[in-house]
Amino acid sequence: RPQHLSGLEIVRDLCEGKLEGGEIGSTEITFTPGKIRGGTHIADTKTAGSVCLLMQVAMPCVLFAASPSQLHLKGGTNAEMAPQIDYTVMVFKPIVEKFNFTFDCDIKKRGYYPQGGGEVVVQMSPVKQLSPINLTERGTVTKIYGRAFVAGALPIKLAKDMSAAAVRCIRKEIRDLYINIQPVREPDDQAFGTASGVIIVAETSTGCLLAGSSLGKRGKNADRVGIEAAEILLRNLKHGGTVDDSLQDQLIIFMALARGVSRVKSGPITLHTQTAIHFAEQLTKAKFTVTKSEEEGPGKDTYVIECQGMGMINPNL
Repeated sequence: RPQHLSGLEIVRDLCEGKLEGGEIGSTEITFTPGKIRGGTHIADTKTAGSVCLLMQVAMPCVLFAASPSQLHLKGGTNAEMAPQIDYTVMVFKPIVEKFNFTFDCDIKKRGYYPQGGGEVVVQMSPVKQLSPINLTERGTVTKIYGRAFVAGALPIKLAKDMSAAAVRCIRKEIRDLYINIQPVREPDDQAFGTASGVIIVAETSTGCLLAGSSLGKRGKNADRVGIEAAEILLRNLKHGGTVDDSLQDQLIIFMALARGVSRVKSGPITLHTQTAIHFAEQLTKAKFTVTKSEEEGPGKDTYVIECQGMGMINPNL
């Protein structure tokens, strides 16, 4: 797919590598990496292919580069089948930075299905080594907040309806907490195309962040979008884990690269996570174990993902 190819190309460019079989529809590629340089790089899916997926593939490389990197990623910022950029900034960023690195993500322009047209600039400095993480204590939910957005030709009323429906849905389960889901109309000069959606984040007393999100589409009314996001959030809160099912697989590569033992408590293990663990073990000396957690009591589907990381050291620093 276009975004997969753009991802391979940006990694090729980051490390002055060689890529054979890199075309749309290819079923086999040969990739020969070189030395990771850093610097400024542009990746453009030329579709609504997800900028977040481009970021995911580039980030582990950039961390072990010789110098800081600036990535200009173009495509879809809020796309189906991929994390929304709001999720990346609100949930992924604060949690992944616990591995002891930081990055800056500047949303220049939002872009939606089918044209894309969004642009995000990510700035990151390399690290010597990643620290392990220990996310095993959920704590209690202390606040729930989010944003319901419309862009292009859609009226702000839609965003208000999505927000109200989501709040009503959460209220049935969680009564005593203030819920702040802001309705927003994206400025026309900062958004390309027409779209709507919502993301809702629950923050806990131990600093965990879990989310639910949904995108609007033709024939799907605003209430449905709000309720869908709320239901995903509530489902993620029910299992007792410290990460939601979208973050689970995104942490695997960092756990594998870090030095020492990382532990993450999660709900049911997704197919994405199983796949990520399989390939992380193939490609590194990291060892993963997944065990059912008994602490939550019977009927809870909670697991602990543990990883003895390979302790990758940046040879350039």
